[in-house]
Amino acid sequence: MAVRLQYGALPYRLTKSGAPEILLVTTRQTKRWIIPKGWPIKGLTPAKSAAREAFEEAGVRGSIKTKAIGVFSYDKRPDEDGIIIPCEVRVFPLLVKRQSKTWPESQQRETRWVEPTAAMSLIEEESLRILISSFFEHLAAGTLASKSPTR
Repeated sequence: MAVRLQYGALPYRLTKSGAPEILLVTTRQTKRWIIPKGWPIKGLTPAKSAAREAFEEAGVRGSIKTKAIGVFSYDKRPDEDGIIIPCEVRVFPLLVKRQSKTWPESQQRETRWVEPTAAMSLIEEESLRILISSFFEHLAAGTLASKSPTR
């Protein structure tokens, strides 16, 4: 079966002390912890598709990088038809500026801000854990490819 492409956002923020946190969401069916992601949206760039998913699934908006930081793979769990779909998710970092009280999928998902090490123990997909770990190592070292403008 062909691998299907999805786009995901890695929503993160820095606490007042400068410590990074990541926003995880649960899947609708199995309630596993993941990052917001979804199918490409016609008329939107990959990064903008990822940003739209972050709002729909987690109620967050912010500045998203246009360059993906990596890819992770997972098997989309079957719905009623029982077919498992292998997916590859291109991930774009999203620096969260605001979080809404309600959003399109707020009744269907839980969200949780966690520090990166806590995220590792919640996420099942090893390739997603590796991608998140690598991102936060680069963030801490100040070596992300495209630097954010200073505030």
